[in-house]
Amino acid sequence: MARVLIAGCGDVGTTLGLALAADGDEVVGLRRRPEQLPAPIVPARADLRTGDGLGQAARDVSVLVYAAAADGFTDDAYRAAYVVGLRNVLEALRAACAPLERVLFTSSTAVYAQGDGGFVDETSATEPAGFSGKRLLEAEALLLGSGVTASVLRLAGIYGPGRTRLIDEVRSGRATVPDEGVPAYTNRIHVADCAGAARHLRHLPAARAHGVWLGVDHEPCDRAVVLDWLADRLGVARPRRVAAGRDASGAQRGRGGNKRCSNAKLTGAGYAFRFPTFREGYADVLARLEEPGPAA
Repeated sequence: MARVLIAGCGDVGTTLGLALAADGDEVVGLRRRPEQLPAPIVPARADLRTGDGLGQAARDVSVLVYAAAADGFTDDAYRAAYVVGLRNVLEALRAACAPLERVLFTSSTAVYAQGDGGFVDETSATEPAGFSGKRLLEAEALLLGSGVTASVLRLAGIYGPGRTRLIDEVRSGRATVPDEGVPAYTNRIHVADCAGAARHLRHLPAARAHGVWLGVDHEPCDRAVVLDWLADRLGVARPRRVAAGRDASGAQRGRGGNKRCSNAKLTGAGYAFRFPTFREGYADVLARLEEPGPAA
């Protein structure tokens, strides 16, 4: 049995923690407000940004999962969450003489800047223009240069229970689709497969698990296809098409990368997706939304 510390134990970390506990690990969930963590995850209070409380949590840890999220979409928030926080945890583990065997770090496909609709994998160039990708790469380099066996899992857009932004936009009629004539590819992964892929990497032999992995489902897809599918399932009008590069009001609108991320390395290592495409995943989310709540 390993003692696993999940630093940043949000929905992905909690789902993973419950799975690892079922596997026989002792799991400690670290967050600033840990009261709501479900058993058997052991709650621990600490602040990754300042290091307060990390010393106690770091004792006897052999596996670290770093799954923190930034408090906001700013350079300072990303630096605090991913670079400073990771450094603080690694230093606390060293100071505690923890028997650390491996680290799993949840990164993001934001490290890629490709925009031509082509495929990218773990060997593709990482030259992000935005601060988010740059800070994540900085954290990846910090970890991979630390001398510890480390798996960096670059996750695409996460969706699942409680992450229903696209559903809400389609249902309300706010969603629009740029009328560009070419696909605007998006990549995604269900929260259950985020945790499932991380669990799979945790159990791979250390030498095989070390390095970078892409956490995306089987089907990079034109955003318009996803939105239209959701509209049809919800029984509402399909999103309006608007002029390319502009939002519904006609204002100029920026656009991120346009790429298709490959999960061939992850599936080649034996991981079987619970939700292989957005269709299975969103069908599950919609079914949960339709479930009746508890009686008053």
